[in-house]
Amino acid sequence: MSTLTVFLSNAINYIKLISISDILDIAIVAFLIYKLIGFVRKTNLVPVAKGLVVLLVALWLSGELHFTMINWLLRNIVELGLIALVIIFHPELRRFLEKVGSSRITGIFGGEYKSMNMESAIMQTVLACADLSRSRTGALIIFERDNQLAEPISTGTLLNADVTAELMKNIFFVKAPLHDGAVIIKNGRIAAAGCMLPMSANMNLSRDLGMRHRAGIGVSERSDAVAVIVSEETGAISVAVDGMLKRHLTTETVETLLRKELVPAVEGNGKKSLMDKFRGKKNG
Repeated sequence: MSTLTVFLSNAINYIKLISISDILDIAIVAFLIYKLIGFVRKTNLVPVAKGLVVLLVALWLSGELHFTMINWLLRNIVELGLIALVIIFHPELRRFLEKVGSSRITGIFGGEYKSMNMESAIMQTVLACADLSRSRTGALIIFERDNQLAEPISTGTLLNADVTAELMKNIFFVKAPLHDGAVIIKNGRIAAAGCMLPMSANMNLSRDLGMRHRAGIGVSERSDAVAVIVSEETGAISVAVDGMLKRHLTTETVETLLRKELVPAVEGNGKKSLMDKFRGKKNG
C-alpha cells in the first residue's frame, strides 16, 4: 500500500510540473507522428518501416548486452541505411514534399476551403455525371483545394468558365477535342480542360482500372485534390480522395462526398441536398 501511495504522490508531483508549453510540445509531436504513420501507410514504406524498427531494437539490445562488434556494425548499417532510404524512396519523398510545398497554407495541417461558387459547381458536376453515366461517356473532373494544380492546368486549355452540366457534357463528348483529358475546377470555376495528370504509382491497384481512374488516384496522391471519375466501360461513378478510390457510387453519394470534402462544415449544416433542390425546381 505504501508503494502505491509513493507512486501516486510522485505522479501528482510530475503532473504539477507540466506546463502549457509541454502539452503543446507533446501535441505537436503526436500530430506529426500521426501524419508520418499515415504517409507510411499510403506508400510502399510499411515493410521498410517494420525492418527499421527491428534494426533499431537490435541496435539497442546489442548496446545493452555489450556486444561491441555487433553494435558497431548495426550503427554503421543504420547510418548508411538512412542514405539508402532517401535514394530508394526518392519518388515518394519528392511527392510528399511537392504536396507540402504546393499548398497555399501548409498542406500538412489542412484548412477549410471556401468558395461562393462551390455548391453550384458540385450540383452541376453531379448532374453532368448522372447524364455521362447513363450514356457511358468517360469523364475525369478534378476539384482543386489548398494544393495548387498549376502544372496540370498549364497542360490543358484554359477556360475560366462557370461550371455547368451542359458544358461538362460537351467537353467530354467522345468526338470533342478535349474529352481525353481532365477538367480542373478551381475556386468553383472550370480553370482548364484537356489537362494531363500524373498516373498513380501504386502497384496494388486493381487491374480493371483504366487510365482515367489511375490519373484521378495519382493526382489525389500528390495533392489534396478531389477527383470524380466516370467509367467509359461501365458508366460507374467513382471518387478519389487522398489516394483512396471509392467506386460504383450513386449520384446522391457523390454529392454527399463532394459536399463533405469541398464545402466548409459550417455551411453544410441544416441544408437540403443540392439534388433535392434541383428536383424541387423542376417539379415546381
